[in-house]
Amino acid sequence: MDHKGGGGAGGELELAGTRGPGAVERGNAAPATKPLSLAKLILACMVAGGVQYGWALQLSLLTPYVQTLGLSHALSSIMWLCGPIAGFVVQPCVGLWSDRCRSPLGRRRPFILVGCVLICCAVIVIGYSSDIGYALGDTKEHCSVYRGPRWHAAIVYVLGFWLLDFSNNAVQGPARALMADLSVGHFGPNAANAIFCSWMAFGNILGYSSGSSGKWHEWFPFLQTAACCEACANLKGAFFIAVILLIFSMSVTMIFAREVPLPPRNSGKADEEDGDGERMNFFAVFKAFKNLPPGMVSVLLVTGLTWLSWFPFILYDTDWMGREVYHGDPKGSPAEVAAYDRGVREGAFGLLLNSIILGLSSFLIEPLCRKFTAKLVWVISNFILFAAMAATAIISVWSLNDYRGSIQHAITADKDVRIAALVLFAALGFPLAVLFSVPFAVTAQIAANGGGGQGLCTGVLNISIVVPQVIVALGAGPWDALFGKGNIPAFALASAFSLVSAFVGFFMLPKLSKSNFKTAGVVGGH
Repeated sequence: MDHKGGGGAGGELELAGTRGPGAVERGNAAPATKPLSLAKLILACMVAGGVQYGWALQLSLLTPYVQTLGLSHALSSIMWLCGPIAGFVVQPCVGLWSDRCRSPLGRRRPFILVGCVLICCAVIVIGYSSDIGYALGDTKEHCSVYRGPRWHAAIVYVLGFWLLDFSNNAVQGPARALMADLSVGHFGPNAANAIFCSWMAFGNILGYSSGSSGKWHEWFPFLQTAACCEACANLKGAFFIAVILLIFSMSVTMIFAREVPLPPRNSGKADEEDGDGERMNFFAVFKAFKNLPPGMVSVLLVTGLTWLSWFPFILYDTDWMGREVYHGDPKGSPAEVAAYDRGVREGAFGLLLNSIILGLSSFLIEPLCRKFTAKLVWVISNFILFAAMAATAIISVWSLNDYRGSIQHAITADKDVRIAALVLFAALGFPLAVLFSVPFAVTAQIAANGGGGQGLCTGVLNISIVVPQVIVALGAGPWDALFGKGNIPAFALASAFSLVSAFVGFFMLPKLSKSNFKTAGVVGGH
């Protein structure tokens, strides 16, 4: 895709006062960033790994855990509405504000600092939700014998979960934009893309390893209380490590990401005009949709359809392992609960394999796109996604047909079914790497050629991600309940969406030239 000139979205986005990745309002030249060595560029992005560690725990452990507090399988998907709401509101606003921030710390680092502090608060609230609910009167019974709902704990948990998602969104956008800022004119955005995706993969590997270990209650026995048994203590311990890792990685980023601050605002009337401009600029994010450059609408459409395929798996992957593969139930008999917990840990291990393939694939995306074009790579990845989503339904039916377990005996999964499920988790790493790279690369090219700031343009693309998440969060639970209480219906529908997205991408995506992609790479995110 080759967009020249300053029309379309470029003219609209210039209302935000940003002309290019590092530009500032009123058309003033952006302060030049000092060249960084490759080692310092890598360290400047470390916060991505710390945030992704917590995000991996959120994806692998929190949907199963909240069902132990009393939320049903259908209602647990509603909890994830915080993600799209945060993405729709927080990322465009934070992206816009970070483009214009005049803090002595720079444009991006103040938002990274505040967001990381809020993430730490959120995970502590989530980890202690059972203890807080116990103190508020959920039950006086010990957690080892009580199987009823704990509504106070569930409310505290959901509040912490929402704060966590809002805080994650407040960090992710500025972190991506920071890497784009620091790489411009030095190593190039392709280096930023590879570094950012590698830190994401590293954070995922640590997070999913932590979630799959199941040993935190043994290593830190003081985490267990009358309200918090093994599964809860494991969650608490993993999140304590998340706080330590996030503080460390944030500190490294704050030290090595030396931004040059924007000059102070002029006083008086000019100051008032700047304030009026900022209020107007919030609506520029949404006005940009009707003035997008040719081809960008197709990119947003394919991105949205692809995420419609991904979100059912993202929401229910470990729950699927616990229910359909291991035949457990988070609110069933002790044997069923134990089987479900084993499945959740096995699912976290599958996500660990997924992250390894994601990390390796992230280095292959740019060469593949230069050889075959980004359009073809994206379309092929969606066909792979279609096959994988169809395979989840096939594996589920296979597992349920072969199951001959009894609650009087240890419930476990068939060995062949487990292996097939783990292979599926690993195979999904490649299409996920494509999704984390190609759409953002196209958007970066538009930001560079059309005149939009990196922070603002990332927020615009994010809207095509959060809308599908709203649809899935509202519809996946009732859709599964309509055909039964498992995950097969949502995964089957996800397979259909991925097939549609592949064909839409093949016929509608503009051809992104190989040379353009080479200079358009940018960091991607979940």
